[in-house]
Amino acid sequence: MNLKRNEFFDTQVLGHPSGLFVLFFTEMWERFSFYGMRALLVLFLVSALGIGGWDWPRENALALYGTYLALLYLTPIIGGTLADKYLGNRKAIIIGAVIMTLGHASMAIESNPFFLYLGLGLLVVGTGFFKPNMTSFISVLYKDFPEKKDGAYTIFYMGVNAGAFLGIMLCGYLGEILGWSWGFGLAGIFMLLGLLQFTFAQGIFGDVGSRPNKEDKTIEADDHKKVEDKLNPFTVVDKILILLVSVLGLTWVINDPLSKIGTVNFLEFGGVDYSGKTIVLTLILFVYLLGSRIVRYSPITRDKMLAVVIFAFFIIFFWASFEQAGGSMSIFAKDYTSRILSGNAAFIFNIVDIIITVVPIAIITYVLFLLFKQTFKRYFISNLILAFSFVLIWGIVIWKIYTNFHTYSYEITYNTYQLSETVNGEEKTTTFPVTAATVLPENAVLIENTTVVLSSNDFVQNDKISIVDVDKKGANFKYLTSEQAALINTNIDATVLRKKDNEIQIPATWFLILNSLFIIAFAPLFSKWWESKYNPKPANKYAIGLFFLAIGFAFLAYGAAGIPQGAKTASVSIVWLILAYLFHTLGELCVSPVGLSYVSKLVPPRMIAFMFGVWYLALAIGNKTSGKMGSMIDEITAKYDISTFFLIFTFVPIIIGIIAILLNPVLKKLMHGVK
Repeated sequence: MNLKRNEFFDTQVLGHPSGLFVLFFTEMWERFSFYGMRALLVLFLVSALGIGGWDWPRENALALYGTYLALLYLTPIIGGTLADKYLGNRKAIIIGAVIMTLGHASMAIESNPFFLYLGLGLLVVGTGFFKPNMTSFISVLYKDFPEKKDGAYTIFYMGVNAGAFLGIMLCGYLGEILGWSWGFGLAGIFMLLGLLQFTFAQGIFGDVGSRPNKEDKTIEADDHKKVEDKLNPFTVVDKILILLVSVLGLTWVINDPLSKIGTVNFLEFGGVDYSGKTIVLTLILFVYLLGSRIVRYSPITRDKMLAVVIFAFFIIFFWASFEQAGGSMSIFAKDYTSRILSGNAAFIFNIVDIIITVVPIAIITYVLFLLFKQTFKRYFISNLILAFSFVLIWGIVIWKIYTNFHTYSYEITYNTYQLSETVNGEEKTTTFPVTAATVLPENAVLIENTTVVLSSNDFVQNDKISIVDVDKKGANFKYLTSEQAALINTNIDATVLRKKDNEIQIPATWFLILNSLFIIAFAPLFSKWWESKYNPKPANKYAIGLFFLAIGFAFLAYGAAGIPQGAKTASVSIVWLILAYLFHTLGELCVSPVGLSYVSKLVPPRMIAFMFGVWYLALAIGNKTSGKMGSMIDEITAKYDISTFFLIFTFVPIIIGIIAILLNPVLKKLMHGVK
């Protein structure tokens, strides 16, 4: 091993190489950007034009969301292959980070549809280069130190959760309070800072990852059939099927939101929509391809690969439900949850919010200080960029705390008008807000209404202000600055009656941080569980995870039970969302340790790349299914109610979990002793 490579292990921070923390912060800022943008995307798309949203139907927004998530799990297969054969890990990481930075910058111009779609496309491509190479880079760095890998990945994944936590909290807050461009823009700024600090600290890695890895990097699997592997190449038919499945599958995934959002439908011929038949045909071809490959192996190898396919089947259902977090659950938080707190409740929430914000950032800042002590002189520019990053973070956090304690609620009055018309012999009365663009009809009846808005401005009685009806349902109003009011014609003139007690409105994105918080809190306990004699069998872990997921949705279904059929808004307690995120996180902790490790243990070297592709495809299908199922929220709410919608996600995981338990003896036999 050369001297340059040893430098990675020369200095220590908290008992780990300081170079590991360069990767820690790079991954943290990338996850900050990813989760910050993800938290805002659906909310931005469905929000009213008056507050900068696109006012999309929920179905369209969730279709786009599902396609975006699906593509994120497909491009890493390509990005990882290009890095292994041509680029090397480090070039691939930098290329991915540059492309993602451009993607976030494009999304900050969210008022133009072209730039939003371009941004999403760039993020998908950039993630393909970045995501697989960060994790494999650690594996290469620790190749000669396998005993240190577990600890290294533990530190690394703490960076993942820290980034997710900060990104959702800060991008979400700025997006909802100041405007969507602020949230999308902040995600891009930290993606750029992560790229720069990694680029200027590359010397700490020596030559590792700078060139393609020509040696066999496949994870060790049973080599009992290495001779057979050489005799089982991909046939011409296999390659044709792979091409067909790829083209048909991608066409369907991209066509789903496109056919809803625009007027383009690639799968419509002669006035008939063949979308359903296309995806069914694609799945049949894929199952045939997979089955035809597996049956060519020896019985033992065939059994192990079949076990992987069964695990992949379970994972589809888990992620189809779990990823409702950024979709239908965000909509539930926005439209159906009581997020306005006043008096003591507001004060207590602010204190809790400060604790869960400041303490993690303080801990990470301390880690940064320890890293400075070891590397500041040698990697001055990289450390300076990191220091600036945290100055920016602390500045936003202090501003956020100040704003929360200086937000006031005002009782205001505004005008609406009513029009009466006779429909089918019955008189029907409709109420409309009086906006800046309103021309009052002659028979209109003016009515004065009162409501409450929140603002950090210090208004007095009789002050004239502008507000907007956020959801166009007459139930949720937002104060507009004079600059915002000048940009739209749906603003409503209002008059301040009186200042009320201090109130706050919890951002809808705030609930998404609970996943990261609960992971940090419970991961050590689950780790001890997996290391104990009570460690469940693989299929049972999946079942437990699915049952936890079902319990979370059961809480939502129960909490939403009082919401009437077809309702578009409600004020359900925040307790039900908090409990849902708690049990969903417990489910994730059960499922996440099982996945890729079993692929690597069960699959022969010749099929390792193909089966990793199958696994990521299962994740893509699960994420696309999450958007597809989530898009049914309006249809099910109108026909039944929103409680029924969440009951679907309660019963489906329970059924799949029971199937997993019943299949445990079969899986044990198929795995042939692999643990």
